[in-house]
Amino acid sequence: MSTPSQQGPPALSKLPIAPEKKSRRKIGPLVLLLLVLLTVAIAGGVYVFTTNDQGSLFIIKKPEPKPGQAVAQPPAPVKPGDVVLTVSGYVIPRERIELSPRFQAMVKWIGVRKGDHVKKDEVMVRLDDAEYRAKVLEAEGNLARAQADLANAEANLKRQQALSSKNIESERSLDDARRARDMALAQITVAKGQLAYAQNYVEWCVIRAPINGTILEKLVEADELVTPMTFGGTRGPSTALVSMADLTDLQVEIDLNEADLAKIHLKQRCRISPEAYPDKRYGGYVAEIAPEANRQKGTLQIKVQVEKPDTFMTPELSAKVDFIRGDAAAK
Repeated sequence: MSTPSQQGPPALSKLPIAPEKKSRRKIGPLVLLLLVLLTVAIAGGVYVFTTNDQGSLFIIKKPEPKPGQAVAQPPAPVKPGDVVLTVSGYVIPRERIELSPRFQAMVKWIGVRKGDHVKKDEVMVRLDDAEYRAKVLEAEGNLARAQADLANAEANLKRQQALSSKNIESERSLDDARRARDMALAQITVAKGQLAYAQNYVEWCVIRAPINGTILEKLVEADELVTPMTFGGTRGPSTALVSMADLTDLQVEIDLNEADLAKIHLKQRCRISPEAYPDKRYGGYVAEIAPEANRQKGTLQIKVQVEKPDTFMTPELSAKVDFIRGDAAAK
């Protein structure tokens, strides 16, 4: 018969464990897990949130603007109740300029492309000016001949005056000499006019930018024949070389329903948002109300001036306009 020490350790399943000890051992890992999660949360908060020297709380510190750098300010927030009307329209340049030739000519050179930025008086197109330079030479020759005729007429008049004072020649001869001198003076005036006319045509062969702006369309190529006016097409009777506009001066064109006219007035403040970039906001005001309505549509054209447009305001894209109540805009 063997002793207990010789039988080995008893089975673990037969060892008695009090119920309250079992519950405490189950709670221990859960408390530890909660402490770990709380520690991680506190560490994350310290990483994201920090304090400045004064102890105030902030998340991200924006970079300071450089000295002299302009900072774009978005329009003041507008409460929903301050908006009296919301409509959509199309972004347009306030002035769209189409440059046409003054006469029929051949395009010799064109130095701009669609999207190019040009400055005022910059040369964009050159027309063939050989014919008009020849006319300048012809006019200069006519002027020189007229000047020679005048010199001869004045010399003849002096001789007639001297002879008339000695009663050698008649008064009629003196009158004829005066008339010849006056005709020579008139011929000089005509020759100068012809020269100026020919020089104008030479200058008109150089097409310059009338404003600072952007080329919207390039409508001709080199070696094409252009005329000042043709008929047909969707734009009516004109033939243009290029089309340009100042894209820093934009408006939103709206066809407003006649039922909403009472809500709109000149200089009324507006908030503008391009449909393509709904998060962008621009200030504006009613700049123009058409003097005549469209009977067929029952609408009146309104133009809203855009303040401080940027590259997101692209002409011919649609934009939403909120018209703000007058007393709210004055706040």
